[in-house]
Amino acid sequence: MIQFPNNFFWGSATSSYQVEGNNSNADWWPWEMAMGKEHSADACRHYEFYEHDFDIIKNLHHNAHRLSIEWSRIEPKEGEFSSEVLEHYIKVIKALRARGIEPMVTLHHFTNPIWFSESGNWVKANCIKRFMRYSEVVVKALSPYVRYWFTINEPSVYFSHAFLWGMWPPQSKSFFQMKAVHDHMNQAHVECYKLIHQIYKNSNLPTPAVSIAHHMQAMVACNDDAKTLLAVQWRKYLYNLEILDYLTKHKSLDFIGVNYYSRNLVHVHSWWIGNLLMETCQENHHPLETNSLGWAIYPDGLRQVLFDIKKYNLPVIISENGICTSDDKQRWKFIQSHLRSVHQAMSEGVDVQGYLYWSLMDNFEWAHGYGPRFGLIDVDYATSKRTIRESAKQFANVCKTGRLDS
Repeated sequence: MIQFPNNFFWGSATSSYQVEGNNSNADWWPWEMAMGKEHSADACRHYEFYEHDFDIIKNLHHNAHRLSIEWSRIEPKEGEFSSEVLEHYIKVIKALRARGIEPMVTLHHFTNPIWFSESGNWVKANCIKRFMRYSEVVVKALSPYVRYWFTINEPSVYFSHAFLWGMWPPQSKSFFQMKAVHDHMNQAHVECYKLIHQIYKNSNLPTPAVSIAHHMQAMVACNDDAKTLLAVQWRKYLYNLEILDYLTKHKSLDFIGVNYYSRNLVHVHSWWIGNLLMETCQENHHPLETNSLGWAIYPDGLRQVLFDIKKYNLPVIISENGICTSDDKQRWKFIQSHLRSVHQAMSEGVDVQGYLYWSLMDNFEWAHGYGPRFGLIDVDYATSKRTIRESAKQFANVCKTGRLDS
């Protein structure tokens, strides 16, 4: 049996656009329609049903919940802030507190207001000032009820998918735009970190804990060829550690939020830089079980990435870890195996303080639409009916006791 600390955070995560529904002021909304993608539409109607959903997670013994604020609702037009929406999010946070659940709030989770996207997005330097203005409004409103903040969710996923590979809006394929967004998001986090701490200090509130939710992959060599081994080291730094190095250098992390899903099986055939940075094994070497999107299930990779960030000497919260699958037994097996890896990393000296499963409920999975099923809770999108999966009940027992059968 594996025992976790009594003060460990147990819970799940969501993002506003993926669960709330009808976020028509966000840049994804018109893009879905223009591209003929499956439309987010009502999503899970969490904007209406949050009290019901929070009753569920209380009954599942979660003591923490990560959620995001929808910028496009707060500031639907530049400089115009909705007091009604702010009051809604205050009620959402208070609803968590009333149930004894620690709110962990993300300020930016992939979506932007349409006006922001159409006037330079994260490419132009004035994006930092705009993000700060929005963040100040939200943090001042929610600070009495929130201690844990994630400024930006997976910046590396956002700037690569939206500005390098052209997979997400605005579908740019420019290294220079990607680099600009990379730099501006780093700078925005540093400034936002200072802002949040100053707001709490000015209000005589307890010191907040601020981070990003950082996407990390286990970089695994397919063979011992020199090109492949070099590529593994480059990718570990560029994809996993470079942003953290920058943010820790600027003393702007109180903890590290880790989002982990899979491995990157590196197999390089050429010394060309593109191969070194991106080529993966296409020959089904070292096959593993996969989720419904084809991502390899590699639990030990979570231990590996956690050990890699031990050098920062900061607390860690697993801010996302989950599986999309139609087989709920596979979901519980995934949770078990990854929790074992978390516990092993803790035994090796990594200060992991919480585990948040992705996701609380099935939701709109970006360009993949409603096909992938990540949720502890099944959602019938036609009726919005919630059904608690067996894996959620099994995870609830871990949340309640802090124990996992080894």
